Amino acid sequence: MSRYLTPGKIALLCLVELYAESKFPHQSILPVLSFVLKHIVSPKDTTGFILTLDQIKQATVNEPSAVVGRTIFDLLLKKLWEIDSFDALHSFFTNLETYLIDTEGANRITSVRVHGEKSPLSRTSVLGCFVRRAALEHVRLAFTDAVALWKLFIDYREPTLPLWKKRNLGAGPLSFDVNLKGLSLEDELFNHVYGRLKDSRDCHVSTDDVERLLEFQVDAMQRMGTRIPCEIQEQLQQMLQTNVTIPSLSHYVEFLNSWKAGDYAGAFDNLHRYFDYTMQNRDRTFYQYALLNLAILQADFGCYRESVLAMQETINTARENKDMACLNFSLSWFYHFHKAHPQDCPEVISSRMERESLQFLKAKAKEAGMHHLQSMAHLSEAKQLLVGGESIPAAFESILRSSHLNITKNIHNAMGSQILLQSAIWGRLGISYLSWMNCELFLAKYKAQSPIEDAVKALCRGSYIISMRGRFDEAFERLEEVDQESLRTLKVYQYWATYIGLLKLRRAIYRGDIASADMLLEQLAASPLVEPDCALEIAMAKIDLQMRRGNFAAAFTSITNLADELARDRADIYHRIRLMTLKAQLLAKCGRAPKALSLAMRAAAISWRSRLLPMLFQSFCVISNILIQLSEFETAYSLMDRIMPQVLECEDAFLNAQCFSVLADSLVGLAGQKEGEKRREELHKGLEFIDRASTEYARIGDSKTRAMMTAQKARIMDYLGDRSVRDDAVKLYVQLKRAC
Repeated sequence: MSRYLTPGKIALLCLVELYAESKFPHQSILPVLSFVLKHIVSPKDTTGFILTLDQIKQATVNEPSAVVGRTIFDLLLKKLWEIDSFDALHSFFTNLETYLIDTEGANRITSVRVHGEKSPLSRTSVLGCFVRRAALEHVRLAFTDAVALWKLFIDYREPTLPLWKKRNLGAGPLSFDVNLKGLSLEDELFNHVYGRLKDSRDCHVSTDDVERLLEFQVDAMQRMGTRIPCEIQEQLQQMLQTNVTIPSLSHYVEFLNSWKAGDYAGAFDNLHRYFDYTMQNRDRTFYQYALLNLAILQADFGCYRESVLAMQETINTARENKDMACLNFSLSWFYHFHKAHPQDCPEVISSRMERESLQFLKAKAKEAGMHHLQSMAHLSEAKQLLVGGESIPAAFESILRSSHLNITKNIHNAMGSQILLQSAIWGRLGISYLSWMNCELFLAKYKAQSPIEDAVKALCRGSYIISMRGRFDEAFERLEEVDQESLRTLKVYQYWATYIGLLKLRRAIYRGDIASADMLLEQLAASPLVEPDCALEIAMAKIDLQMRRGNFAAAFTSITNLADELARDRADIYHRIRLMTLKAQLLAKCGRAPKALSLAMRAAAISWRSRLLPMLFQSFCVISNILIQLSEFETAYSLMDRIMPQVLECEDAFLNAQCFSVLADSLVGLAGQKEGEKRREELHKGLEFIDRASTEYARIGDSKTRAMMTAQKARIMDYLGDRSVRDDAVKLYVQLKRAC
């Protein structure tokens, strides 16, 4: 098979000839040349590799030509059928050089394009380069390959025979070769030369087409993080099964596909095959990239120690070869790996990461013109500020710098990380609606151009926010809307499945379904490779389940161990405050009110300094509960009453229910300190908050706590003497207890 020439390229050359002969009117030049250029430059989609006559007909049949009554497709059809012998094909390629002129150098010719006259092409133009390469590749063809190209061209042109017959009445089944004139299909000479023509099933592709398709797939898989779609994989296999030369890049495509599918052995084998071929041709030029791919592969499959060693060797080799692009990317990857898995990095690496900080990475990325890496460095800086509980305006400033780079340098695939980080900041500020809106904005506008991992993360985060409002069924429906093609990537599927398990676990805990919660927790904990944020949520859910069971000793041990791990890894301040609040809540339940109050006040102070408003409100809720235990009802009520408008903005049904419950308890406590009408007034206000707390608990399905609130309401109504409402409350209490 030819390295470059195919029947489709011959058809494109015919279109270029028609253009050079000024057969295109002005209105047809732009659409037809755009179609030609789409198929001779690097394609942006998979439709630009195998060019069919149906595609050409669709692009040209409605375009008028300079010949009255004829379309461009009619002229193209005539050009194609004028190549009526192997010799005519040879002459066609030989005459291509006559359409070229030299517009540069000592022998340059100045040509002005005049409509209706033959207008040569510049040798250095895009079309000129295409024509020159086609002519050169034809000269380089061996005789057998040239004959094979001629037979493929006959087969390629055959479907247009009925149209050609309408314009040429003398055309027949043997019109494809003028030398067969006077012969029949049963003639011995025809059978000897073209007997196997109908049995040929060769794909009309060249080695160049296969290489372009492979490069396109590698680019798409690296940018989007997906596997090869099934139909493209079948098309690629069909190409590779022909007699076309198989490029070594096919091994790299198989490596990426196996990697995304979770086939460690297959990925490892194909990676070695690819770099074995490239090392023979390019010496040690690509050695650092082999190590880089190996390091990332090892990290994705949990072999962190091996990954660190491979990445260290990558950095040393990149420095030796002065490959700044590889070096900067490796240092950036090392920085993020250290942040995600600090316990797996040696102390030498940890200290180096402190020295070679983000400022160094940003400077080097800017020097090397690696704008994507520079944008991600700004986002990493913003994330570092959030993790350390530092300035929110400074974090927004870093995000703005990243956004400026993304827009001005047209970096589409970094928008996902930027918008997800913005969503996280709004969530920390307690504005849940804006956090959810950022996820929806990303899925609506930037999903197609972003890595599939970012799209699934946005979908999962949006569903989690919906579940916080108590709408678990809607959250599960949203998660089921995920593109099934993206779930063919193992890492993405594991993240998506883990989030579904987390939401089911949270719902089971709220509903008091301990058996289901235990089973889900066991399944989630058994997963070998879980994202760090998911692993932390699983640990938090385990502590919550232990506290609801009344196993305070085990819960306290779990909190202490997890807090030590987070402190050792310098984890996100948000999660550390969550643990402090849980510990304060646990101490309050165990009767250690003074110590619990001190811890909750500390958590509130850190939350306020870091502007982590949901955690601040949770800390205030714990503080108010402790104040109620200490009979400081008025202080507890005043504290909660002041923050309730902002609490409701968080749209967290469980937090709302807790706050309303605390308000009700504080009002009931205040009523106990008053007499007469004021007591009744406080009790009525307390009933209102009990009803609102019951409504919020009903949204999340917490029947047990709702039953407790209903029992409290029944006792208050009994004291107030409203027997009918009391009886209704008692009936509801019985129903809820049965449901538990």
